[in-house]
Amino acid sequence: MIFFNKDEQLENIGNGILDATWAAFPTLARNQIALTWVVYDPPVRVNTGGALTPNAFWDHPVRGFTYRGVERIYPASVVKLFYLVAVNEWLEKGMSQTSKELERALRDMIVDSSNDATSLVVDILSGTTSGPELPTGPFETWKYQRNIVNRYYQSLGWEEMETINVCQKTWGDGPYGRERAFAGELLENRNMLTTNAIARLLHSIVGGVAVSSARSQAMMALLKRPLNDLPTDTEENQVTGFLGGGLPQNAQIWSKAGWTSQVRHDAAYIELPEQRPYLLVVFTEGKAQAKSQAILPFVSQQVADAISSL
Repeated sequence: MIFFNKDEQLENIGNGILDATWAAFPTLARNQIALTWVVYDPPVRVNTGGALTPNAFWDHPVRGFTYRGVERIYPASVVKLFYLVAVNEWLEKGMSQTSKELERALRDMIVDSSNDATSLVVDILSGTTSGPELPTGPFETWKYQRNIVNRYYQSLGWEEMETINVCQKTWGDGPYGRERAFAGELLENRNMLTTNAIARLLHSIVGGVAVSSARSQAMMALLKRPLNDLPTDTEENQVTGFLGGGLPQNAQIWSKAGWTSQVRHDAAYIELPEQRPYLLVVFTEGKAQAKSQAILPFVSQQVADAISSL
């Protein structure tokens, strides 16, 4: 069972937003976009600092809309959200110890989307390191260890996690050595996520039930994005050209973007003044879409406009 209820009103609005997007961006193919949108109707049970028990939270119904939400797509840096939650689980259970370097890496992985920081986080999660290719026996052990994050998400018993793959580091130029061998000859073992799986994980963080309420709040603090005074010294600020780029300045957004030469994605929880809060995950694929700084802000603005009409 998907974690939200499908809803005729949102279905009509969502399909209308997609039609408007295809009309505005004719090069965007029907199979180059995937979307999951969850609306929090009053009484709002999210972003409350974890006021609800996990059972009460998961029993509280929410409604949503999805288009191609079960399609497996290369997630780029959005996968870092999954490593963020996993590390917090490891720390909570005493499987890892915190340190200044781990704290610095977690911040840089989420706030700046650093791939180098992510490399350390994945090493800590799995007890493996990158390096030259390994003989068969040790490599089998290494691969088993690297799949520990996949096993963690499978253990949650969430239908949305059944098809995902979250075992690879994120790269600038790509993997080398044992990492390249692990990715597979045709990169068949690369990370893959669905917008529904991401929406469910983000929903749990915003609900204060990812690992613990205190850890959920700490994760929210890292995901918070300023919409004004954007840093100009960074090539990408995860707002310009992403979902935050389509919002009014008085909105609040918590998000994690991802982009390569082939994809441009964003996953966000958004609060507009006096409106229902909502969660929006949008994936776009294709070279033209990856370059476009207009598609995600356009979709975001359409959704924000629609929220005021609910």
